[in-house]
Amino acid sequence: MADEPPEWSDVDEDAIEARVVELAEDGLSPSEIGLKLRDEGVQGTPVPDVKLATGRKITEILEENDADPELPEDLANLFERAVRLREHMDEHPGDHQNKRALQNTESKIRRLVDYYRGDELDEEFTYSYDVAKEYLE
Repeated sequence: MADEPPEWSDVDEDAIEARVVELAEDGLSPSEIGLKLRDEGVQGTPVPDVKLATGRKITEILEENDADPELPEDLANLFERAVRLREHMDEHPGDHQNKRALQNTESKIRRLVDYYRGDELDEEFTYSYDVAKEYLE
């Protein structure tokens, strides 16, 4: 495990931070930002690991600059999956395999909501299909 960035990636911390915020404002998630920095870099120089280069994770940089997403990324991805599965179930009510997938996804969502409630989410937050659809719009 490396404890410092490679010599060939000598991008300034402030430039990395500015690029992270810029990409977040374009609507990219923290994982997409990391991929973009790895592949395209900042000013033409790839950034293989933001945490090694800046000493902070992408989510920490976003929080400091008030650009963090409304929902944690894992929960938002599950919301998207649940909405997609629910819409599929509305069209194909006999699809039992996808019904089970929807049940499993909603179970994961409820567990994650319990985990995030109070910190990332309001104390009164409860999951429903309508809430998920509203967050994704």
